[in-house]
Amino acid sequence: MLIGLLWALLAGSLVGLQNIFNNKVDERARTWTTTTLVLGLGFLASFLIGLIVEGGNLFNWQNMQPWFWFSGVIGVGVVFCTVNGIKLLGPTYAISIAMAAQLIFALLWDSLGWFGLERVPFSIKQLVGVLIVIGGIFVFKFGGLRQTRKAAAEGE
Repeated sequence: MLIGLLWALLAGSLVGLQNIFNNKVDERARTWTTTTLVLGLGFLASFLIGLIVEGGNLFNWQNMQPWFWFSGVIGVGVVFCTVNGIKLLGPTYAISIAMAAQLIFALLWDSLGWFGLERVPFSIKQLVGVLIVIGGIFVFKFGGLRQTRKAAAEGE
């Protein structure tokens, strides 16, 4: 379990870092250029590393549902939407909302057992956890609103 936690923490830090880099590319290029660059370089890197690590087994796709192959297409939506969300909302707010959406949909898909997942019974504890995260986003976004208005009023 500890190794799983470490992998998840590393994944979160890498996603945060990638979003910063993607945003910087998007400042100098258009969003579709950014999406193409990010996913194209990601394909190249994963293909080369996969060949080194797995060799010929990289192409062993037995017993895989063909519709799972479209996860890369979903990745296009992830990069495109994240880059535009950051552009319009700022990084912390956009990523917070994306994380909350991930939790909500993961809870839904786990509870329903969709997409080949083992069904996990829904519990109030899970719902409370998601609601706490969503509450944190509201605190983050609107918590300093009164102070901002007060500072703006004093500056007038």
